[in-house]
Amino acid sequence: MKWDEMRESDNVEDQRDGSDESSESSNLSTSSVGKLGGLGAGVIALAIIAGLIFKIDPAQLLSLIGGTNKTAPAPQALVKTPIKDRDSAFVKSVLGDTEDTWEQIFKKQLKTNYQAPKLVLFDGYVNSACGSAKTSAGPFYCPADKKVYLDMGFFKYLEATAGNDADFARAYAIAHEVGHHIQNLRGTSGKVRQLKSSSSKAKANELSVRIELQADCLAGVWGHFTAQRGLISDQDITKALNTATQIGDDYLQQQSKRGHVIPESFTHGTSQQRVTWFKRGLDTGNIDQCDTFATSQL
Repeated sequence: MKWDEMRESDNVEDQRDGSDESSESSNLSTSSVGKLGGLGAGVIALAIIAGLIFKIDPAQLLSLIGGTNKTAPAPQALVKTPIKDRDSAFVKSVLGDTEDTWEQIFKKQLKTNYQAPKLVLFDGYVNSACGSAKTSAGPFYCPADKKVYLDMGFFKYLEATAGNDADFARAYAIAHEVGHHIQNLRGTSGKVRQLKSSSSKAKANELSVRIELQADCLAGVWGHFTAQRGLISDQDITKALNTATQIGDDYLQQQSKRGHVIPESFTHGTSQQRVTWFKRGLDTGNIDQCDTFATSQL
């Protein structure tokens, strides 16, 4: 992946160096996580993914993350100095590319202007308009402040384990969260939240699956145009599809619940569904092909 050829975004807030928030901040509640929309399925799921994709011991990741989350860091200096490293350069580049890509898509396909989200880098914990969160929440998007939140600790661990091979997997995660931002801009996420508030748990889970699969498709749309410009290769795409396969609800449940799969509890979709919708966006580059709410067959 030629991420170093992408334009760096100015919409990244680096909160990794110092914090003006109290260490007494509460954790992100289950209800808040439900409102965020994103890849975060919990620290155990993250450990499983790392173990499966990169052939590492999930217990090591659990120990690493668990150790950093047992106690929130004490308040530090109020003035933050952004950290200039490969991770921040990578995130800025990928976010900048999503901005350039979606600006063109919005103009050509939707006949309107694109409003880019802010992306907050944090390490350990963060406060957002949707509540406070720790590493276990995973990357997430908060519609209340229109920001993507990304804990770099997990990304650093993947880089230490797999090196550059993890680049497109990380880019896919960012593009997915930007997909949630696009849903927010178009009013889709607000409608879904309203429907979920008056739905049964099973129906609410189904709506969650549809909105997550749509975000996968939108990530694929971004990938379509990035591939056209020669910034990602067929090998990158293959890895992204493999990642999508290994973060399906059915796959994760088989790994974490002794093979017992509960379809009505799915919130992100099966492995096949995630691959199908990501690939649909990737193949077509058409935002209209990502309407997961207009079909009975996901």
